Amino acid sequence: MTESSVRGGYNSLYYARISLVTHCTPISFKRAPPISSMKINNLKPLKEKRKALRNNSTSAEVTLWRYLKGSQLGKKFRRQHSVGPYILDFYCATEKLAVELDGHYHFTDEGIKHDQIRDAYLKKFGIRVVRFENVEIFEDTALVLEKIREELLPPQSLPAVGTSST
Repeated sequence: MTESSVRGGYNSLYYARISLVTHCTPISFKRAPPISSMKINNLKPLKEKRKALRNNSTSAEVTLWRYLKGSQLGKKFRRQHSVGPYILDFYCATEKLAVELDGHYHFTDEGIKHDQIRDAYLKKFGIRVVRFENVEIFEDTALVLEKIREELLPPQSLPAVGTSST
């Protein structure tokens, strides 16, 4: 046997093993992964839609974004962030808070039903949703920002009955 034929045989065996390992690895489908480990944020199929929405924001979204960007409320917000099949207007990941601005469509029967389904989906992931009408952004921006700040604050713990706070 020549040295080249031994090498050739070794290489052939080596590549055959790699082929078996890469093509015959068993995959178990007994259990679905837990919801918490599934990738649900900013899925690739929605990337272009998210980008288009950011580039074609409503005037209410542009106005509110001026106050939310750069952690001006003490928390980082993202615009047009997707969770599963839904794209949120604004999202604070650390607080799991979505801020939605609703135009006229959201007040139709179809829009109300869609929002209920969407909110129930987000609630499964622990995401709270706070909604404002577009007009509120222009008429009372300070009140809108105050309501968002309240949602960002941890709930106040009340003293137990019969104990004093001093």
